[in-house]
Amino acid sequence: MKIVFLEPLGLTVDAIDGACAALKAAGHEIVIYPNRNPDENIKRAEGAEIVVESNMPLRKDFFDACPKLKMLSIAFTGLDHIDMEECRKRGITVMNAAGYSTEAVAEETICMMIGMYRHVIENDRITRSCAGPSIAPGREIAGKTVGIIGMGAIGQRTAALAQAFGCRVIAWNRTPRQVAGVKFVDKETLLRESDIVALHLALNDETRNFLTAKDFAMMKPSAVIVNAARGPVVNSADLAAALKNGLIAGAALDVYDGEPPLKSDNPLLTAPNTMLLPHIGFATKEAFELRLGIVVNNVEKFIS
Repeated sequence: MKIVFLEPLGLTVDAIDGACAALKAAGHEIVIYPNRNPDENIKRAEGAEIVVESNMPLRKDFFDACPKLKMLSIAFTGLDHIDMEECRKRGITVMNAAGYSTEAVAEETICMMIGMYRHVIENDRITRSCAGPSIAPGREIAGKTVGIIGMGAIGQRTAALAQAFGCRVIAWNRTPRQVAGVKFVDKETLLRESDIVALHLALNDETRNFLTAKDFAMMKPSAVIVNAARGPVVNSADLAAALKNGLIAGAALDVYDGEPPLKSDNPLLTAPNTMLLPHIGFATKEAFELRLGIVVNNVEKFIS
């Protein structure tokens, strides 16, 4: 089979080539591109029976141009960037890399919580400008109530880390679960009681715009939102308005409506008390290495 890596997945070509040694020994053709270039995806995938990529959107035009395609090995957890209906119609198997970024995203969530509470970005800017004293006082996350929306693997790991920092953890999940030290509550209770709301929801028709203006109005004026899940689970315009009107105290975001770079008219760019990161929660050396093993293993499973 012809197996095409549309990108190097944050690693070197040599690393991917080494991970594919068994596939090559079995006679499969491996093509690895050394950079990301979404405009070249169709050309690069010509003749491919298996394609490996992370989060570049693949829509109907891509599948129309790849009639031999049998399998997608997606080096990402979410699949909302893939036209799954087209894959179903064409009998294309799609496998994701579930679990590769659990630790990375959970750690980033805690990082954003502390960063907001200690005004890290603002204090860095003040220090570099040599213009005055620090912003004071900061706050400690110990003793605060962290409400986690979405208790899959990442949500559960975030809960464990938050508990290690001395936080009380409550959670909402579509299906309540048994998680040590975590109290499951309804959505309204979570929003009213939480000092920090952390989002770890998958994006689908039910979770799009999961938090809107009416939800922000329920929250404490001192509350902070942390979103390392998917941008559209929060209504961006409503969130920006809530921040500007003081309904909530701040928001730390790693995800948006579309991938960064953000458009200059994005309302979050001018909203106060924000930490805006360029979708890097999954991006650690350890996660990338784990991810490569998962996607190659998925290819091997499909072939066998």
